[in-house]
Amino acid sequence: MVAVACTGAAVAQQLLLLAGYGRLLPGWQPWPFLLLAAPAWWWARGRWRPVERSGLGIRRLRSIPGPVYGLAVLALAAGVWAWLQPYEPYIGHEEAVYANKARAWADGTPAAGWGTYRPPGLPALGRLALAVHDDVGALRATGLILVLFTLTVTYLVAAPWSTPRRGAVVALVVLSGLGFLRRVPEFLNDIGATGLLLLVVWLLTRAQEVRRSWSLPLAAGVAVMAFYLRYGVVGNLVAIAAAAIVAYGPGAWWRVRRRLAMAGLVLAAGLLPHFVYATEVTGSPLGLVLSATEQANRVYVGDGLVYYLAIFPYRLAGDLGAVVMTAGLVLAARRRDARRRFLGLASVLVFVVLGLATDGEPRFVFLPVVLLTVLGVEALGRWRTALAAVAGLAVLTVGGTAQVVAHGAMPDPVRQSASTVPVARALAGGDGPCLVVTGYEPETGWYSGCDAVTYGQYRGAPEGTRITLVLYERGRLQPGRAELTRLIGRHEPTVRRIPTAGSLGTATLITWR
Repeated sequence: MVAVACTGAAVAQQLLLLAGYGRLLPGWQPWPFLLLAAPAWWWARGRWRPVERSGLGIRRLRSIPGPVYGLAVLALAAGVWAWLQPYEPYIGHEEAVYANKARAWADGTPAAGWGTYRPPGLPALGRLALAVHDDVGALRATGLILVLFTLTVTYLVAAPWSTPRRGAVVALVVLSGLGFLRRVPEFLNDIGATGLLLLVVWLLTRAQEVRRSWSLPLAAGVAVMAFYLRYGVVGNLVAIAAAAIVAYGPGAWWRVRRRLAMAGLVLAAGLLPHFVYATEVTGSPLGLVLSATEQANRVYVGDGLVYYLAIFPYRLAGDLGAVVMTAGLVLAARRRDARRRFLGLASVLVFVVLGLATDGEPRFVFLPVVLLTVLGVEALGRWRTALAAVAGLAVLTVGGTAQVVAHGAMPDPVRQSASTVPVARALAGGDGPCLVVTGYEPETGWYSGCDAVTYGQYRGAPEGTRITLVLYERGRLQPGRAELTRLIGRHEPTVRRIPTAGSLGTATLITWR
């Protein structure tokens, strides 16, 4: 009775969200009823096994080829991406950093907000996109391609490990998670890097399961690609390597030592340009990677791990994804199969390594979400009715989560952009170079075409540069009166105010040359 009631409540919530009435829920957030329903169904599993034998239309669903389901998931992802675009029309803070660098390579516009600790992969893809069409839509379409790539890899990896239909369910459950779906409409590198890391994991399993396989050198090549797309994958790769050694044993890797050595050569050759550049910029081959780690907003070492423990698994993947991930974790713990042990151990170690090295964000740990979802769908696949129910709930949850993203997650950034974008556009144009000092430097740089820095980064500008200090009524990282007086110095600035409809209020612009 509890299982049926909680499942019904979970379905009703998703239907409520789909119908556009999510405002009736606190913060557009559904209650995690499935976290109560799952153990109740498990407790009563003996009672619903006869329903399993009755089929409930399962045969008809099974007559549809697995690849058709996979393509349907990709189409759903593309549809959700397109539907969400109008709800976040302006490029966001983190997106603008990479967009500015891509545009800098295209036409020489200053790369506002860019730091040498950031990887060049996404701006390179953005440069190609801007050559096709010079606007935000082209960059966001690049993000869509990365999303479709990762979901395709998820399906292609999960299908041979279980069945094509289960592979489609894995991709569908991953897509339904709030952490994942929140990043689908954006121009970021986290989802694309996850697809490459998943390929590395799959190639490592093939290296042990297929005799005379060349998977190890290929895995090294894919790891290099992932590194240039996102430097943060180093922690993931360390966790994956440690899990592979423990799960398969050192002896298993010693038996393929020649191919392992070849993989090492591929890795070294691929990373050599980075090491040379990092040495020139920082004086150390590892300087850029360490610099990227230092950008983490940690309060103390390990606060990322505490964060992941606090949100695991519900806040990472929603209640449906949480149930599936927990089933995967249980499967990995109970089975002695090396591959399952490897996937489970890699998932846990990624949380630990990244939790110790950086601050916590859901987008940093998409890989363990995917791996545990693969295992969870495999665990639930022994009951066809349960798997069909998961697939059906996942379809509803994708739509419901899209509504949560559109009406719960996106309004705050959009309200902020309603302040920063008109101010940035007011600064566009003019003669000569320009520099904007603001707490919102990447997005201001994108919409103004000027270089932009924070107040903490400002160190003056070359002669003839138009310098503008932007102060918002409710802005962040802004100087006090004494510091502002020091920054202006002996200059005779012009001051103007721009009322905005956004959350930051009226902007004060202080300009001089």
